[in-house]
Amino acid sequence: MKAGTTANEGRCLVIGAGPAGLMAAETMAAAGRTVVVHDASASPARKFLLAGRGGLNLTHSEPLQTFLARYGPSADRLLPAIQAFPPDRLRGWAAELGEETFIGSSRRVFPKSLKATPLLRAWLRRLGELGVNFVPRSRFLGFDEDGALRFMASSGEKSVQAASVIFALGGASWPRLGSDGGWVEAFRAEGLAVTPLKPANCGFLVDWSPKIRGTFAGSPLKNVALSHTEMRVRGEAMVTSAGLEGGVIYALSASLREAIAIHGSATITIDFKPDLTEATLAARLKRKPGQSLSTLLRKGAGLTPAAMNILREAGPLPEGEALAKHVKNCALRLVGTASIARAISTAGGVSWRKIDQDFMLRKRPGVFVAGEMIDWEAPTGGYLLQAAFATGAAAGRAAARWASK
Repeated sequence: MKAGTTANEGRCLVIGAGPAGLMAAETMAAAGRTVVVHDASASPARKFLLAGRGGLNLTHSEPLQTFLARYGPSADRLLPAIQAFPPDRLRGWAAELGEETFIGSSRRVFPKSLKATPLLRAWLRRLGELGVNFVPRSRFLGFDEDGALRFMASSGEKSVQAASVIFALGGASWPRLGSDGGWVEAFRAEGLAVTPLKPANCGFLVDWSPKIRGTFAGSPLKNVALSHTEMRVRGEAMVTSAGLEGGVIYALSASLREAIAIHGSATITIDFKPDLTEATLAARLKRKPGQSLSTLLRKGAGLTPAAMNILREAGPLPEGEALAKHVKNCALRLVGTASIARAISTAGGVSWRKIDQDFMLRKRPGVFVAGEMIDWEAPTGGYLLQAAFATGAAAGRAAARWASK
């Protein structure tokens, strides 16, 4: 053994203390393994806590067949893990920790406390009772020539060997909370294929006029429908100084991101009044003598100043039936994708081709990956956390079996 290497052959290592890593640690510890969790941050699950500010959407209650379709091309690869740890089991797990859940009007599942902190505290207590040890401020650097893992800790660099290892380092969104994508180069240096990390569930850039940027940044667009290609999604968006963000555009992000990558831009269609037919809206938008278009749109269509000015971005407003058509089919050109640092999640990651059915790296027996490090993406709505928990549990089961050989 090389000098400076810590011999932990009987231990299982988890690198990354987000939901996938903590679930992997719990699963292995419950199977009787000795588990050590390394994380670059001073405290675990910081991005998980951030998600709790929005109520902590843990999962979704729709039928499993529909649920799995949300993962697109990765659905088949994620199927066994999610079937083994489905939404109902995740809800049961939370209840065991003292956090009962409820199904909201959108069928999304939340803890009754609508917070992440109580759940995380109970989870960490359970991990402590299972004997899981944490090594904070321990950043993964790469692999040494003996296959040991290199870490930078407060005391300096060290190398560690283990019976099995699970990587759960996340993607590259919200890097200030720990997932900065720093592991990518270390993996590529070992010949492990990593699809470039890209923003998912992200905002998009619009070449707004100075008036939109200066006056309407921060304005919500409520109850709108956005369309791109064959997809149409209803919800809310937020005008930013750079473009648009929010749930309704996040749901289209994969399609829009790829269109921009190919063509340099993408055009969405905004329906500002999705509950009204074009004919009904046209009847409401009959202009009275002396009435301004702004007053007509405000009173007849109930549009906000932000919506009216977005309609004007395409040029002078038409009148008559053409105005109703414009309100329901406002074309808006997106010229880029917002920064990955502000994205909700990340696309790309370790290629499925490099992972076996147990989430083990084919080139490194005994080394597993879980969570957002793998090349999959999903919309918001509980699908992200569900897959993180499920892949963490699946990798944990497989790593525990491997360590017992």
